[in-house]
Amino acid sequence: MSDSAARELGRKSAGLSTRASVALFALFAVGAGFAFGVIEFDPLVIAGLALLFVAAAAVSSAVEIVEAYEKEALTVFGEFRELLEPGIHFVPPFVSRTYPFDMRTQTIDVPRQEAITEDNSPVVADAVVYIKVMNAKRAFLEVDDYKRATSNLAQTTLRAVLGDMELDETLSKRERINRRIQRELEGPTDEWGVRVEAVEVREVNPSTDVKRAMEQQSSAERKRRAMILEAQGERRSAIETAEGDKQANILEAQGEKQASVLEAQGEAISTVLRAKSAESMGERAIIERGMETLEEIGKGESTTFVLPQEMTSLLSRYGKHLTGSDAATGGTELESLGFDGETRELLGIDSIEELAAGSESGDVDLEIESADIELEDEIE
Repeated sequence: MSDSAARELGRKSAGLSTRASVALFALFAVGAGFAFGVIEFDPLVIAGLALLFVAAAAVSSAVEIVEAYEKEALTVFGEFRELLEPGIHFVPPFVSRTYPFDMRTQTIDVPRQEAITEDNSPVVADAVVYIKVMNAKRAFLEVDDYKRATSNLAQTTLRAVLGDMELDETLSKRERINRRIQRELEGPTDEWGVRVEAVEVREVNPSTDVKRAMEQQSSAERKRRAMILEAQGERRSAIETAEGDKQANILEAQGEKQASVLEAQGEAISTVLRAKSAESMGERAIIERGMETLEEIGKGESTTFVLPQEMTSLLSRYGKHLTGSDAATGGTELESLGFDGETRELLGIDSIEELAAGSESGDVDLEIESADIELEDEIE
């Protein structure tokens, strides 16, 4: 017997008990009156009391009160007459019966069902179904007990749905099972005047052996992921170490290169400074050095000397200095003069200045290279 039928039977029994109690109390009162001589034994009195009792019973059976959340089907002589709405109603006494229907949303527990999935794995599942009576007349005339019928239909549908799915789907696609069961229930229950509002599968459990196998598979999967993560960490560490060694080698090579460049620049600058110092001495220093050389030559025994053309050119210009053509007339010493074009070419002073100019541009190139190296480091 369903819960609703049990509650209805209890309610009806309570109503009958109340009426029976009233009747028994009336009979007891009449019997007590006759026993104590309060009421004289008179056929008319007896008839009046009997009529009074029948009238009370008729009124009691003619008044029907319907609760606010219910509707009641009324039958007279076993024939359906109408649905009684919430409130007080007067029905034919003694020949009418009422059958209440709860119009609220009701829950039906679907017992645990054993099923075999499509991949031959045994599972056990249970569910709960939410229904609501939409047409009390159909629920009264079309089905004996709509709640029991809905529960039985939900059980068979649950087993059928689980049998059409694989084990993994039954465990992971719970919403799909709910929708399919609800769709299968809607057709028959609509004919009963009942609407299935929702279906919820509460639990799906595989067999013990299947559970054990799934736990082993899950443990193996976790170990595999841990090994992958560990290997990825080692790989990342090796890459970082290699990148660090690479950057150290690059910086070391750049330092050696810069040291070489700076050393070369220092030598170039030293050469330029020596050349400029020689230029600042002027022709006088060169001529004096040449005269010292001639003096050393004159000390020899030979009377024939071969002088380079450059030396004769210097001597000729020295003679001009002695005559005062290129020197100040009022002084007693020769002043240092700059080299002319021929002497500069002879000593290679112009080439030295070009080298100095090249070293200065080399500083610029070095700065550019340093900037490029820093930019590459930032990009890497």
